[in-house]
Amino acid sequence: MDRADYVIGPADILRIQVWRQPELSTDVPVRPDGKISVPLANDVQAAGLTAEELREVISKALTDYVTAPDVTVMVREIRSKNVQVVGEVLRPAAVPLLSDLRVLDVIAIAGGFSAYADKSDIRVLRPNPDGSVVEYRFNYNAFLRGKNPEGNMRLHPGDAIVVPD
Repeated sequence: MDRADYVIGPADILRIQVWRQPELSTDVPVRPDGKISVPLANDVQAAGLTAEELREVISKALTDYVTAPDVTVMVREIRSKNVQVVGEVLRPAAVPLLSDLRVLDVIAIAGGFSAYADKSDIRVLRPNPDGSVVEYRFNYNAFLRGKNPEGNMRLHPGDAIVVPD
């Protein structure tokens, strides 16, 4: 993921710095409505923008109060890009998707399979923009035998891995 192209999402934590204006510099979470609260600029839409685009929006909003504001926007914590892993893993969790992760990567992060896991019927549920969900199946046992290598697919934000018993 190229940092310059990263699109800000709800729950991300941003650092807003205004040079020589420490009272305007702040760390802010992106709210569920996609906005952040910035001193003097009030509520600003952040979700859906890159850090550079947000920098321009905040700079423009501050020009009424600060002469030539020099704004920096940094994404401190990425919290909006997650995959869920549930069911028969040791630590079901929301796993941040900070790099290209595959099904087995996320299962490993979740502590691996529990003793009761049905490793032959793992499902990846991927939501579509229209609200529908596509289901993919992954057979871990077949994967170990060299079959179904495509089952260990690259994950997307919003995916859910279900490991049944």
